[in-house]
Amino acid sequence: MKIKVGIIGATGYAGAELVRLLVSHPQAELVALTTQSYEDSQFYEVYPYIYRYVDQKCLQLDPPSLVGAADVIFTALPHGHAMPVAREALRQGKKFIDLGADFRFDSREVYEKWYKVEHTAPDLLEQAVYGLPELHRDKIRSACLVGNPGCYPTSVILGLAPLLAHGLVDTGTVVADCKSGVSGAGRGLSLGVHFAEVNENFRAYNVGQHRHTPEIEQELSKLAGEDMVISFTPHLTPMNRGILSTLYARLKQEISAAKVRALYEEYYNGEFFVRVLPEGLLPQTKAVAGSNHCDLVPVVDPRTGRVVVISVIDNLIKGAAGQAVQNMNLMYDLPETMGLDRPGLYP
Repeated sequence: MKIKVGIIGATGYAGAELVRLLVSHPQAELVALTTQSYEDSQFYEVYPYIYRYVDQKCLQLDPPSLVGAADVIFTALPHGHAMPVAREALRQGKKFIDLGADFRFDSREVYEKWYKVEHTAPDLLEQAVYGLPELHRDKIRSACLVGNPGCYPTSVILGLAPLLAHGLVDTGTVVADCKSGVSGAGRGLSLGVHFAEVNENFRAYNVGQHRHTPEIEQELSKLAGEDMVISFTPHLTPMNRGILSTLYARLKQEISAAKVRALYEEYYNGEFFVRVLPEGLLPQTKAVAGSNHCDLVPVVDPRTGRVVVISVIDNLIKGAAGQAVQNMNLMYDLPETMGLDRPGLYP
């Protein structure tokens, strides 16, 4: 019997990617797609590329009814909106995966400080699992509530995890310099993502205050076994999708590039979606576009005593919808790669 899936916020970019991935998932059946902006429209009228694959209307959100019809509910909503739906899902004994920020944090206070809204379901935070499968696979398998990681955090955490887990770097020297395509800003209209503002332009934003900062620090601190504070600067690039993170840290001791590479290969041995690229190749966003892969390469700079890690993902797939499907597979004891085991699109 197939898993009945409801998607709340299906017409945003991340929600639409969920639809695209799940419509061809061999064990999933889409039963409800909700939207605020396109109620009663056919989904293919909003996204014509899906014509003949999805024959459903976009519905208005009615949490009790939607939750009752589905086995698992995905929410792709702005922060602050997933909490009541999560409570209803758990009340009805259903599984819940939130692609927003509402269930990514261990601390209610940290969430409220950075997102400037009250967390109305703090009692659910204790049972929420941070949905980065490469680090929390066993907990995800037994979870009913998963907070899907953000896009920048996914690229940064996967990039730094082997170094921190082995205590190789000075945790006070970590710098994350990250670039994202415009789809990371969502489908809503705003001046900053107009064509004339983005085309042939490259700019930093939210320097030192991006809301993904505490999420990154939370997970890196767990890996390092100590509280960490990092410098994180995001940039907007004139491309549709993709994230490239360049991560810097000072090594605690002299170590060869070959040993660091071997450490990465061992740490991610058996991880289908994390690819430590062969020597001579550096990650590029085109190589992961449309896929659930994270490509990594660590480079040791002996002149400065630093290690530089390049990490790339598709922000809408491994950074959002693909990772959410990966989590669903784990929660239902399915092969983790089901519906996702394909390369990206090139060029």
